[in-house]
Amino acid sequence: MSKRISLRQFQENLARRLAESQSDERRGLLGVLAGHEHCLLSLPEAGEIMTPPALAPVPLTHEWYRGLVNVRGVLYSVVDLSRFHDGPAISSPGAQCRLLLVGTRQGVHSAILVSRVLGLRNEEDFEPDAGADDPRPWVSAHLRDANNQPWLRLDVPQLLANSVFLDAGVS
Repeated sequence: MSKRISLRQFQENLARRLAESQSDERRGLLGVLAGHEHCLLSLPEAGEIMTPPALAPVPLTHEWYRGLVNVRGVLYSVVDLSRFHDGPAISSPGAQCRLLLVGTRQGVHSAILVSRVLGLRNEEDFEPDAGADDPRPWVSAHLRDANNQPWLRLDVPQLLANSVFLDAGVS
């Protein structure tokens, strides 16, 4: 038998859930650490986040291309985001490393390896960093948080469409 609640309790519960859902919408960015760079991705673009399973290396590829991974019967190409940005390579996937299946929404089976996931962030918590300019087309903005920490705002569709990202083979 279903539990009976008063109309007042129902309304209070509904109001609380609506307020929570509106505040969750503001947390539309996912913060990640890729080597030494703090990056922000739109939460829907971040896709699934998982602990990296065993990676199968692929010969004759750039050092930033970490290999292939099988996720529920689908092969994903894995790119070390730090190394791709000319930073230090993320050491063999450890306890804090995560794999973001970023290409699923675009129909691309691609994943990026990050050092750590830093959690959800509000767009309002960042200010534009006017002095920064970036030649990488997938970096849509340079931002700073309240602690003056620089962040890169990544445009995942731009990253996935970039010819450098798509060409993992060494010539």
